[in-house]
Amino acid sequence: MSPEQSRKLINRLTIVSTIIIILLCIYWYNLGIFSSQAAMEAYLADKQIMGPVIFILIQIVQVVIPIIPGGVSLLAGVVFFGAVPGFIYNYIGIVVGSLINFFLARYYGKSFILHIVSEESLEKYTKWTKNQKKFNWFFAICILAPVAPDDLLCLLAGLTEMKPWTYFWIIVLCKPWTIAAYSLGLVYGAKWLLRLMGK
Repeated sequence: MSPEQSRKLINRLTIVSTIIIILLCIYWYNLGIFSSQAAMEAYLADKQIMGPVIFILIQIVQVVIPIIPGGVSLLAGVVFFGAVPGFIYNYIGIVVGSLINFFLARYYGKSFILHIVSEESLEKYTKWTKNQKKFNWFFAICILAPVAPDDLLCLLAGLTEMKPWTYFWIIVLCKPWTIAAYSLGLVYGAKWLLRLMGK
């Protein structure tokens, strides 16, 4: 399969996953789990062990193969498991996925990355890699910033001479702030939306 075909497949799978998520949200909304803590606890009662495990695996997959909107999965973690557990599950899944991205890029090289992102998108940030020290700082700031293309930059980092331990510590120390910012923004946004809908 060519890189172009792979990217088209990912785009199609993203559309399919988005439709599935919308249908699930409608189903959960009808169950009342977005507006009733009791309904939420009843729904999760038999999923206390496998639920978090499956969710973490989904987060890992969506980082490596971006077919699920990242913001949606972040919100799902907080909504279903609560602020602190949801944050922890999001953090574990995203950190593991980000580490996998780095080593996949380092082992398989640019040809692998082009199956996920276009060459134009990759080249847009490649100019920052000419100086490794500057790129390390640029990478850390981008991982800390909520709006940066994290997954693409993690793949790009794998093509540079960045040391694995440097990458590891940047991800481990900077990712929590981004996840917290996204989670809080999405949760308050969802609550505002529910208020508008009269819930």
